[in-house]
Amino acid sequence: MNLKVRHSLVYEYDKPIGLNPHTLYLYPRSYPHQQLIEYTLNVQPEPSKVVRNVDAEDNVQQIVYFAAPTSRLVVEATMVLSSDEFNVFDFVLFPFGTRNMPFQYPERLYKYLIPYLSRNEITPYIEQFARQIAATAKWETVPFLVELSRYIYENFAYQLRVEGDAFPPDNTLRDRYGSCRDYSRLFIAACRSLGIAARFVSGYLYGNPQQEHELHAWVEVYLPGAGWRGFDPTEGKAIANNHISLGASADFDQLAPVMGTFHGEATSTLTTEVDIDPA
Repeated sequence: MNLKVRHSLVYEYDKPIGLNPHTLYLYPRSYPHQQLIEYTLNVQPEPSKVVRNVDAEDNVQQIVYFAAPTSRLVVEATMVLSSDEFNVFDFVLFPFGTRNMPFQYPERLYKYLIPYLSRNEITPYIEQFARQIAATAKWETVPFLVELSRYIYENFAYQLRVEGDAFPPDNTLRDRYGSCRDYSRLFIAACRSLGIAARFVSGYLYGNPQQEHELHAWVEVYLPGAGWRGFDPTEGKAIANNHISLGASADFDQLAPVMGTFHGEATSTLTTEVDIDPA
């Protein structure tokens, strides 16, 4: 199927200000089952320059420069993608020993995965939780990931929250509620506690009325022989062809769609809108 996404962000300032360079993560990543067909970016006021490049984690970023003062900033990205159905479990874990946990990544992979194995957010509470899920899955790697997604989906209360950082994993685990960002941060910590490389993904989800008009977050884990594979604890399952990734990072707070500052004294408000439709 083809999907069309329109994502607009409108910043209003009560006084004219000067805009410093802004970094945009509003360009979709490519996957074997998903390719970009059309893309347009509209920014007002007219930028003096737009630089499109690839960041250190292989995400496309667009850096926008401005010259004139303004009291309004509009950023709108429109994209059309082909997204084909595929079997999310059509892979073979290799070396074969990685089918069970715990396992060690081969050295040639490990050196690239170090940022995605950080234990900074792992607490005894998180580790105990992950080990309980692993025991339920008989310490098998893929069943653990499926069960972890299912458990969060079925046992936590979803809370829409578009502002502020994702809650610390301990808080989400204790309170049993959160947003997609909170669920993803908890999922990542649980995986890393058992030595599975995991990263935060930001993008869009088609097919869920609760998520279709918001930016969405989920997780990718690195499986030897399968590469990066997506799991969505908000949906309670592995991702198929209805997720559109804008960026993936070892850190949960590095993928806001628009990041930048302004100079001058003003109060700002933000209005966002996301629409996803079959193209």
